[in-house]
Amino acid sequence: MSQALVNGAMLHHDDNGPSTGPPVLLIHGHPFNRTLWTPQSKALVAAGYRVITPDLRGYGDSDVTPGRVYLSDFADDLVGLLDSLGIDRAVVGGVSMGGQIAMEVHRRYAGRVRALVLSDTSAPAETADGKAYRNRLADRLLADGMDGYADEVIDKMLAAYNVTALPDVAAHVLGMMRATDPRGAAAALRGRAERADYAETLADVRCPALVVVGADDVFTPVSDAEAIARLVPHAVLSVIEGAGHLPGAEQPERFNDALLRFLQTRVADSA
Repeated sequence: MSQALVNGAMLHHDDNGPSTGPPVLLIHGHPFNRTLWTPQSKALVAAGYRVITPDLRGYGDSDVTPGRVYLSDFADDLVGLLDSLGIDRAVVGGVSMGGQIAMEVHRRYAGRVRALVLSDTSAPAETADGKAYRNRLADRLLADGMDGYADEVIDKMLAAYNVTALPDVAAHVLGMMRATDPRGAAAALRGRAERADYAETLADVRCPALVVVGADDVFTPVSDAEAIARLVPHAVLSVIEGAGHLPGAEQPERFNDALLRFLQTRVADSA
């Protein structure tokens, strides 16, 4: 594990694989940490890629900023991290909130994005009801902690059948959620409630893009992924069977096959 001081926060991250390999930045969702991407990191490193997996501000081992952290703040942090590593352009991928942060990185820094990987995420701005919900949830997490919330959503983070079928995966996901600092989770929830509508910038994407979704995702269903794929010119859509909201954890071999096929066929020769 490495660390870098970026925009006043110490960001912990893993930087694995050959330093000369094509760089891939993978962004975890809420309320997780960089270890969510362990199966993808191993597969990508074995294929010769350099893989950067950070803990976002407020998550994992990184510094916590209480109050409100916008998706634009996370995007600025990640580009600052790339700067600190001497990386000009990278494949930028994320799951759930991480996918929205990836879209925000593209919105603000399109020239830094060699390709996009958007997993189990959605493009529209938050609704009024959604804003109210996220702010209520932030209040609850600050008051009560993460444990009750983690127990309530585990069968939505994973397909319900995988909670029992994949006990080690369920334990890992629960452990990440329970270990998250409520102040960091609450700050991200409040900031995410104010996120932009990414439809316009997605329509302007000129880099290769992979859209991935678990077939049984209840948070951001296949229809959300299809909507993104329609927006992004020449996007590749991959539906992962046997998975819910976190297909990279639930079905890592299927997810990795789709990711590597995309990188090797659509990104390898891109400028």
